[in-house]
Amino acid sequence: MSLPPLVEPAAELTRDEVNRYSRHLIIPDVGMAGQKRLKNAKVLCVGAGGLGSPALMYLAAAGVGTLGIIDFDVVDESNLQRQIIHRQSTLGKPKAESAAETVREINPLIDIRVHNTSLDRDNVMEIFAQYDLIVDGTDNFATRYMVNDAAVLLGKPYVWGSIYRFDGQASVFWAEHGPCYRCLYPEPPPPGMVPSCAEGGVLGVLCASIGSIQVNEAIKLITGIGDPLVGRLTVYDALEMSYRNVKVRKDPECPLCGKNPTQTELLEDYEAFCGAVSDEAAEAAKDSTISVHDLKAMQDRGDDIFLVDVREPNEYEIVSIPGATLIPKGDFLNGAALEQLPQEKKIVLHCKSGVRSAEALAVVKNAGFADAVHVGGGVVAWVNQIDPSLPQY
Repeated sequence: MSLPPLVEPAAELTRDEVNRYSRHLIIPDVGMAGQKRLKNAKVLCVGAGGLGSPALMYLAAAGVGTLGIIDFDVVDESNLQRQIIHRQSTLGKPKAESAAETVREINPLIDIRVHNTSLDRDNVMEIFAQYDLIVDGTDNFATRYMVNDAAVLLGKPYVWGSIYRFDGQASVFWAEHGPCYRCLYPEPPPPGMVPSCAEGGVLGVLCASIGSIQVNEAIKLITGIGDPLVGRLTVYDALEMSYRNVKVRKDPECPLCGKNPTQTELLEDYEAFCGAVSDEAAEAAKDSTISVHDLKAMQDRGDDIFLVDVREPNEYEIVSIPGATLIPKGDFLNGAALEQLPQEKKIVLHCKSGVRSAEALAVVKNAGFADAVHVGGGVVAWVNQIDPSLPQY
């Protein structure tokens, strides 16, 4: 369905703007009026990572007059495989500032607003209120639900994207004209069910495919052209090189945007709502979490431990803690790993950061290994605190 333009056009374009955007201006559907709307638009990109990189660069190139960037993280070497807005020279720099540098080089005619902070329930409404449109480039469920809820409560449309390995998704959520994110995903998946990109990986170029779709939808919404992805979900498979659209209907019982909404404000705790780990894992890890320094001391003393790495084989090939035996988490969940655990040794589990090992710990404790523990921080903490010579990922 076609929708009215999101913003009014700016008063005029300067000579420099006409020269820069001439290829837009000669498209009849965009023209002078559409470009003036782009100039007058205020767009916030949540995240300057994989999706935020191409989105910010193309939004800037398209002439979006005010472009906001919010990100709390710093540029890491592992980002450079896909986060093309950053450079070797900006390693260690806040991502929002690094992204702003690149965007200013792309288009000095637009206004860049940098929010070098974490988006949370205390600032999201105030920040979102400054913009006409939100582009969501986040990579975790807690922030996605918060972005959705704030956008719905403020009556803002937002363009959503998601990537994982070779698969991508994109849609436009605007409660006034169609469904919201909660209509598509009423509840987050069970903890540990959907790995993050940090755990499962992502093909770098996939970010460009989905990020460019997000910008395409943003331009359509701002200028009022075409048929936006409101009520539709685009699913992209990079291996098969296939796109398909799935209809998404507004849920009349949606607690946020349904006929009789029961959620009329932001949730108190989105992390708790999404649950980084299951209740069973949290309970198992409560008094059974050791640090990497504790593990190193055990090894130095020659303690009789059985150290288990519950990551995937390809992760183990990248880097591993000396002495660890690889038994992937899936083997714990299906029970196959239990027969490999020695009864006479203390079981010590670890993963990349401590989430998957906590889930495996719950299984191990339920099987009768009462003194089993897991390593908080996992391989990441080991590299950072014990052996910085090892690679990170």
